[in-house]
Amino acid sequence: MNVKDLCREWAAFHQRYGIGGPILDESHYEQMLALAEQLAEDAARSGVEAAPGLLDVVADGIREDEDRVHPWPDTAAPADVLRALINEHGLNQSEVPEVGSQGVVSEILRGRRELNLRQVKALSERFHVAPTVFMS
Repeated sequence: MNVKDLCREWAAFHQRYGIGGPILDESHYEQMLALAEQLAEDAARSGVEAAPGLLDVVADGIREDEDRVHPWPDTAAPADVLRALINEHGLNQSEVPEVGSQGVVSEILRGRRELNLRQVKALSERFHVAPTVFMS
């Protein structure tokens, strides 16, 4: 294996397809998500990966970008997680009926109230996250 040739081919591949390096912007992120979804669907349908390892490379890039752009502290309080999800989805406090009224959401975000089990379950379903992220 000639390392020089391999590096040249890899650089050309990365430049052409944007795979194997850092995600550059939201548009690139969306492209990589769509590619990962298509690769996973194709593999599930056929039972075989068409390009073994490609999904891993794409998924690793997505994961690294998400960790860099939207880091989640390991010890985030439930209110901090809820605040981050509200902001990430471009919502305001009145657009989270799973929690209750805008006033209830405000009290939870200020730490004056705790989320109850019903709210935790509804939020985890809406935002597709584990219920444990809302538990301290």
